[in-house]
Amino acid sequence: MATVTHLVTPPESSRAYRPRAAAKTSEALQEKKSVYVNYDRGEHEVSVRVSGFRKADIARRYRVRVENDRFQKDWSVTEVAERLVALNRWEEVDGVLNSWVGRFARKNFPILISELSRRGCIDLCVNVFSWMKNQKNYCARNDIYNTMIRLHARCNRVDQARGLFFEMQKWSCKPDAETYNALINAHGRAGQWRWAMNLMDDMLRAAIAPSRTTYNNLINACGSSGNWREALEVCKKMTDNGVGPDLVTHNIVLSAYKSGRQYSKALSYFELMKGAKVRPDTTTFNIIIYCLSKLGETSQALDVFNSMRDKKRAECRPDVVTFTSIMHLYSVRGEVESCRAVFEAMVAEGLRPNIVSYNALMGAYAVHGMSENALSVFQEIKRNGMVPDVVSYTCLLNSYGRSGQPGKAKEVFLMMRKERRKPNVVTYNALIDAYGSNGLLPEAVGVFRQMEQDGFKPNVVSVCTLLAACSRSGKKVNVETVLSAAEARGIKLNTAAYNSAIGSFINGAELEKAVALYQTMSRKNVKADSVTFTVLISGWCRMSKYSEAVSYLKDMEELGVPMTKEVYSSVLCAYSKQASGQVTEAESIFKQMKIDGCKPDVIAYTSMLHAYNASEKWEKACELFLEMEANGVEPDSIACSALMKAFNKGGQPSNVFILMDLMREKEVPFTGAVFFEIFSACNTLQEWKRAIDLIQMMEPYLPSLSIGLTNQMLHLFGKSGKVEAMMKLFYKIIASGVGINLKTYSVLLEHLLAVGNWRKYIEVLEWMSDGGIQPSTQMYRDIISFGERSAGIEFEPVIRQKLASLRNKGVGGDLSKAH
Repeated sequence: MATVTHLVTPPESSRAYRPRAAAKTSEALQEKKSVYVNYDRGEHEVSVRVSGFRKADIARRYRVRVENDRFQKDWSVTEVAERLVALNRWEEVDGVLNSWVGRFARKNFPILISELSRRGCIDLCVNVFSWMKNQKNYCARNDIYNTMIRLHARCNRVDQARGLFFEMQKWSCKPDAETYNALINAHGRAGQWRWAMNLMDDMLRAAIAPSRTTYNNLINACGSSGNWREALEVCKKMTDNGVGPDLVTHNIVLSAYKSGRQYSKALSYFELMKGAKVRPDTTTFNIIIYCLSKLGETSQALDVFNSMRDKKRAECRPDVVTFTSIMHLYSVRGEVESCRAVFEAMVAEGLRPNIVSYNALMGAYAVHGMSENALSVFQEIKRNGMVPDVVSYTCLLNSYGRSGQPGKAKEVFLMMRKERRKPNVVTYNALIDAYGSNGLLPEAVGVFRQMEQDGFKPNVVSVCTLLAACSRSGKKVNVETVLSAAEARGIKLNTAAYNSAIGSFINGAELEKAVALYQTMSRKNVKADSVTFTVLISGWCRMSKYSEAVSYLKDMEELGVPMTKEVYSSVLCAYSKQASGQVTEAESIFKQMKIDGCKPDVIAYTSMLHAYNASEKWEKACELFLEMEANGVEPDSIACSALMKAFNKGGQPSNVFILMDLMREKEVPFTGAVFFEIFSACNTLQEWKRAIDLIQMMEPYLPSLSIGLTNQMLHLFGKSGKVEAMMKLFYKIIASGVGINLKTYSVLLEHLLAVGNWRKYIEVLEWMSDGGIQPSTQMYRDIISFGERSAGIEFEPVIRQKLASLRNKGVGGDLSKAH
């Protein structure tokens, strides 16, 4: 094993002659870095050691006192800190500290507190500080109190930090600028920006001049709470008082805009920074990438990221936060592979992912239900020596819920508790969704109740998740129960919750209740959004009440709700399914959609195709399809079937086959409606060979076709005299396991009798008997009538004999009534 250890010492110039006392103090406070490198394992570690004042440095009377005491140890400050950290929680610090010779040098106290605070041991620091105050040689000092206040601020213990501020004044320690900076920072971290403002006023009354750090802390206190206006006011006072902003100030202002969701203002401020020739750093670009992502400007965000990675021109390189932001961007866009690629690029560039990075990757997998991948990342977190947090467990739980494995989601929840990771409201909501999205409404309600029993207050997301579960289960009464439960718990429903409830009522065919809930929204001053109107318009369309659906456009205009692509598509659907006179209105809406910058999608184009079909404007339907392709909108099965119908109705059946080939080329799946239009074109053009070949092609799709559609296809073959093709299709239908009904047999019998195939007719009657389907009396009358009129003297007795045989077998139908 190749191991190298270096001791880093200060240069000779820094150890020039100093007065003896100053030299001793400097040497005691000096930090010595020790570097450990293991080349075999690729590991390196840097440790900092502080000597402090040792036995030789303390007063003579104390040296004599401990000279021959074997229990008194001449440890360095770092050794004392290490021994304190190694103590168990229930062990007292007194045992270690009272054995330390350095306790007689009071200058060691701030060094020890600083060493412990650097390790983040706040409870240990509090105990050591309490011990110090009981020592005879203790003297209250600002630097100790400032260190303790900063440590409490780092751990969000605002009340304790404030208590130390008042305590230091009782010990005759006058707070200085550093004290106020630490306390303002503590309140800023806790979101108590008004307290921070009051502390600034106290500071000015005490005639302590605020530094740039003070202003930065105060701006951050306001900005992190979302009060960006107050942050700008403080920034203005800062410049008015002659304290110029630095890059940290600019970054804090950008962060204030970000916290206040003023993303456009943040980008404008960034442009001002560039105009003032302020050189941004990695933190600046991280904020800009975040704001661009929130504004949907993903391409610009990626451009910023790529410019940071450009080794030739980049002034600042991306860090872990940058890569994590880009991972989140791809996750929102649904590009899981790109998210993984960014994660691997981060590792390849020598950056160590943190727990947030791993959680971002797990979140991307969870949204798409990729539970195996999410579990792999979760295990990787543990392998790398990191501890999964509540977000990690929630992402894993969510991945199982989205992949249809609510049982495993519950296992993750129980594992979380077993490993003493306290779940939060988001975790419970994810478990509710895991059950609800898989139709297990009672279990989802059970989690909701358990959530309350465990001391967590359900929020509006919990209610939305339950409402969505009600919608999937199709149980009408539960929607009203959930709404009542939310009201009883004082949960104020937001727009998203009302949208879920309205959607649940519509899915249960309770339009009146959906409309009543929509009216409740306006009474309670909850503004409807485009999703609300999309759900309502689609619901009325589903109930074939198209005029009521279109009437909501007026409400949208009055409320100032912007039209979206989804609303436009729903309105077009309403117009397309009305009488032909509505095609003008549909064209107007379609044109307005383009003017408003909403690029029509395949649903909008399909709705227009249906509108043109309903009004028999076949040429316009064809033109629209060409426009659709020119605009790069890929047609789906519904659009193709609509255009095929236009071709058939418009006298261009040959184009149906061209479109069929195009669908094959673009791998657009065939549906029953598509096959029917192709069969219709074959019938028109007498393309029976193509039609027979199509039977073989449609075999894999037969299980997904409706019985009504298959009956129509059988009829199409039969009425064209292609009885053999009809029977071939029938055999394929039987082999696919698709259920057939009396209508199917009626079609077969009608066309068999039309071509005089009475033997196959009687055979089909036998099939009906074997299949448990009762032949009608009319079917017997038809074959007897055929025997009397068309079969001739030779076969008429044979037909009667076979029918009598059927009667003896118990085939239903009274043959006496057939005569």
